[in-house]
Amino acid sequence: MLYSKLFGKTKKDSKKYDSANATYLQKGGFIDQVMAGVYTYLPLGIKVLNKIENIIREEMDKIGNEVFMPSLAPQSAWEKTGRLETVDVLMKTTPANKFAEAKNATEYVLNPTHEEVVVPLGQKFNLSYKDFPFALYQIQTKFRNEPRVKSGLLRGREFRMKDLYSFHTSIEDFKKYYERSKEVYFKVFERLGLKDETVIVLASGGSFTDDYSHEFQTFCETGEDVVFYAKSKNIYYNREVAPSIAPKIVEKDTEMLPKKDVLGKGIIGVQELADYLKIPVEKTTKTLIFETDDGRVIAVAVRGGYDINEDKLRKIVKCKALKLASREVVKKITGAEVGYAGILNLPKEVEVFFDESVNNRLNFECGANKTNYHSINVNFGRDIPVPKNFYDIKVAKSGDLFPETQEKYEVKKAAEVGNIFPLYTKFTDAFDYKFIDTDGKQKQIYMGCYGIGPSRIMGVIVEKFHDEKGIIWPESVSPFQAHLIGLDLSDESIKSRVDKVYKTLTDKGIEVLFDDRIDVTAGNKFSDADLIGIPIRLVVSKRTGKKVEYKKRDEKEVKIMSLEEVIKKIKG
Repeated sequence: MLYSKLFGKTKKDSKKYDSANATYLQKGGFIDQVMAGVYTYLPLGIKVLNKIENIIREEMDKIGNEVFMPSLAPQSAWEKTGRLETVDVLMKTTPANKFAEAKNATEYVLNPTHEEVVVPLGQKFNLSYKDFPFALYQIQTKFRNEPRVKSGLLRGREFRMKDLYSFHTSIEDFKKYYERSKEVYFKVFERLGLKDETVIVLASGGSFTDDYSHEFQTFCETGEDVVFYAKSKNIYYNREVAPSIAPKIVEKDTEMLPKKDVLGKGIIGVQELADYLKIPVEKTTKTLIFETDDGRVIAVAVRGGYDINEDKLRKIVKCKALKLASREVVKKITGAEVGYAGILNLPKEVEVFFDESVNNRLNFECGANKTNYHSINVNFGRDIPVPKNFYDIKVAKSGDLFPETQEKYEVKKAAEVGNIFPLYTKFTDAFDYKFIDTDGKQKQIYMGCYGIGPSRIMGVIVEKFHDEKGIIWPESVSPFQAHLIGLDLSDESIKSRVDKVYKTLTDKGIEVLFDDRIDVTAGNKFSDADLIGIPIRLVVSKRTGKKVEYKKRDEKEVKIMSLEEVIKKIKG
């Protein structure tokens, strides 16, 4: 490829963005932003993306068959699974104007995931026990109505996804395949240059199973996930499911003080409340009221500084779904406006769940169940009966302890590059998809789903492999194997020599980006090469004579060698 003919060259004057991948991929001419969270992949970018996807495809072919499903789905399919009104990133298509609406006013779901398409597909073809197990995968563009997009390719509204779905006649067979998928995933990340920095992390299994799902997280300071590591057990948890014990507070009080209500109108946040009351944040108490899907109203108390983990709470409460109570329900239960709920004097029919972090405190604060008031110097055993049980209901944070060993978690930032998820019979039951067993009876089908984000991986690779000059692509996904720079090209003899080097390299099957521009300085060419980040830089100039200058992007050493040696080194 001649650089002079390349569409979308470097834009070194492009602004600096919130992440390395957003900055360097746009400066380097790999992507162009159309709008927030939506990008065009330019020639260099599509070459990288294709290489990533081909590596994924080669490994997925070992465990599944490739298909290509539509981006659009009928709303009726999503109604069948009960997800049309519950998936909070779901997008749809509608006619854009009255003329289009006159032709067809139907609205379609723009798929963020494809269970609603792949299950009916399997149902059309595979019904006998002889057809199982089977797995289908695709690499396709997905759409999600993200509330905020950031970090370039790490979080967008339109992105590339490899999604695979497996179908099984038993839980045992499903679990065997599930473990096999982990091996294949790590092979993908090894080939992408990410294996050493990628770990399996336990994550939420969703509302239909108590099992964990598994995420593949790559350590990355710009990643949006927080991973908790119990070193002695070699277990990683996503923050959303990490079991935790809050570190004990340093208790300065030695005796119970008289309980009293304090006026505190319009205070926002626990730090502001703690400052107002002149107490540590750890002595404040956050109380939230929830409604469950089975009609219960519950109260949940957690220590100030923590958030309530609704997934943990749902499992403890033993309900399928829950939501924050409405303003009207809160007022009815507590007698106060939202923001002043507490654990004092709640109606008997309201069950209260206490996080373990609220234990072992003297003279703590909680809402007074009276608008604009907070109760201070509240104590278990005097003002509130000592709870029979304390639970882990909170979202873990740095400094927390792993309950099993009492060790402090190691906490790291990470970016999710893949996930595998047990679905069991949630979707096959929704479509009444069953198989005919050897005894002639219909039986349930078990499923798993397995995702990898190629476009996000492209962003993560840049986050992991760059320096102050630009990108440093791993060889497996670099747009080209070598970046050939011709200097002194106004000299016909030099130009002829570098043209010959370019032809020889390409004839040998080596992918080369040849900077053939005549009116550009050597400094600008070298700067562009560093920004683009191809692993090997080759230079032909007056200084190199009949030889070639060879330099690796991530090394300072420059070598002068024959073209034959260069070819041998690249191909070797």
